[in-house]
Amino acid sequence: MSEEQLPVSPRDESETSPEPGWLPIREVARRTGVNPVTLRAWERRYGLILPRRTPKGHRLYNDGHVARIHAVLAWLKRGVAVGQVRDLLDREPPSDAETAPDSPWQVLQAELLAATEALAGRRLDALFDQASSLYPAPLLCERLLQPLLDKLERHERAGAGLERSFFLSWLRSRLAARVQRHNRQSGGVPLLLVGLAGQPIEPGLWLCAWLATATGRPLEVLDGPVSLAELELALPRLAPCGLLLHAAQPLTAAQLRQLESLARGNAFPLLLAGPGTAAQRETLARLPGLSLAENPPAALRLLQELHGKAPCAS
Repeated sequence: MSEEQLPVSPRDESETSPEPGWLPIREVARRTGVNPVTLRAWERRYGLILPRRTPKGHRLYNDGHVARIHAVLAWLKRGVAVGQVRDLLDREPPSDAETAPDSPWQVLQAELLAATEALAGRRLDALFDQASSLYPAPLLCERLLQPLLDKLERHERAGAGLERSFFLSWLRSRLAARVQRHNRQSGGVPLLLVGLAGQPIEPGLWLCAWLATATGRPLEVLDGPVSLAELELALPRLAPCGLLLHAAQPLTAAQLRQLESLARGNAFPLLLAGPGTAAQRETLARLPGLSLAENPPAALRLLQELHGKAPCAS
């Protein structure tokens, strides 16, 4: 069983009540997007982040640790292997134009693609678990999974449709399992995520849900397609703390009218994510109370900004 699969101990470090200026690991994970499993791996394997320990062994972090985590992320985003980051942390973070020539992302993409072409689910499991223990979810989404999905979408050779269906089924199964495990560990009012596309499996929705676990809120996922008119009628029963809609395609005129009604009729945060937002950004930006994100990492950043607003604070 990988570290990512281990159940949370009753002595969860998030239960620690640190002194002023110090943060427990769960709060650091929420602020940085780096999950506790990865933070512990960076500490034990590479000595990247060395937190203070309480007498009971709980990890505590200060602002300096948080800044160092962001510096690690800057190097990883530019394609530096995690094992090489420690020697670079005293340098200025790389610019957006800099990319390491020996980026591990190309290697990881090739390995996952080969496992997909071989229809090797267990190999995909092992590669994903290994990568998840070393890299934060937003970075895996941006640099590994989304590029791989794009490659599979462009493949036109014989068998490409089956391979894409195989990978989408595997991805939904794995991400849904992580969302379910997250929900068992979370309490409070749920965040609702709804797919508007007509596809049987919408990977962007599940990537949004996977990243949204970093907010600490329980999640309800309806992978649709869902009618906005029916959704509006059901919202009093669902009673979410916020609503994320995922649109893989531009909205129809009817959906735009229904979305405007939805935005005007509810006080909770409303977010529209997915590539479908790009073509209609100007129109969508005029809707009151609606936030827009074209990809899952951008959706996570918006959700983190909205974290703590009513009714999620209840």
